[in-house]
Amino acid sequence: MKFIPFAAVSLSFASLAFSAPQDDQYVLGPDSQVQAGVPQGKVTQMPAWTESKIFPGTTRDWWVYVPVQYQPEQPANVMVFCDGGGFVKPDGQFRAPVVFDNLIAKGELPVTIAIFLNPGVFPTSNPKDKPRSNRSFEYDSLGDLYARFLLEEILPEVSKSYKLTDDPEGRGLCGNSSGGICAFTVAWERPDAFRKVISHIGSFTNIRGGHVYPALIRKTDKKPLKVFLQDGSNDLDNQFGNWPLANQDMAAALKFAGYDYQFVLGEGTHNGKHGASLLPDTLRWLWQK
Repeated sequence: MKFIPFAAVSLSFASLAFSAPQDDQYVLGPDSQVQAGVPQGKVTQMPAWTESKIFPGTTRDWWVYVPVQYQPEQPANVMVFCDGGGFVKPDGQFRAPVVFDNLIAKGELPVTIAIFLNPGVFPTSNPKDKPRSNRSFEYDSLGDLYARFLLEEILPEVSKSYKLTDDPEGRGLCGNSSGGICAFTVAWERPDAFRKVISHIGSFTNIRGGHVYPALIRKTDKKPLKVFLQDGSNDLDNQFGNWPLANQDMAAALKFAGYDYQFVLGEGTHNGKHGASLLPDTLRWLWQK
């Protein structure tokens, strides 16, 4: 498929979004489907991560995707997915490994290793009890904890088996909702290590202070980040804030501060359907030079 500049794509999606009811319009395109003749990368479920020093007492599931085109002598780009279990499923909403297979095969995405991380949970002594989630603390909190978790624990572990780039321009993050603000926070705190962000239905609201970002962006010297935001006009409105307004405020602040960014506002609700339908074009835009 011929590459289309994302500005044109976002306009076409935006115009479509207001002519159909909420989420039903958002469907996966061919780049999100398994294609005949396209080599499929390997997804490995890693042993549960149980020894975190950054988030002590937690355990989490995680997966690593490696494309067929990876060569051990060449450092690969890397992309981290928050709530990774939802992104990695081959028949799930996002099917990220399938998208990576298709785009890498066409030369529209550089060779990229993807790391899919679930949020941590605290195991219980009774196996019948549901483990307590650490998701909001890890994802909604401001500060550098999650960046440190990636840089001090996860990336070094993956680097034992695969050669990952040290270039921050070759490192990105993606997440939905609280995972979206987490992706932004990591890059905001450590632009020396991560510079590309995808946030779907991002929770830039006052769950744990994330509503301050638009003001911080306006008042802080511009950081070398590339940011994609997506939200729906029927997203959440509750005691923590209004998600569509918060994301529009983020986009306005990024524009004011001169960032390289895209913002696509549809009319969907608080789910990943719109973001999933956009993912191939989002990745093309994010990684283009």
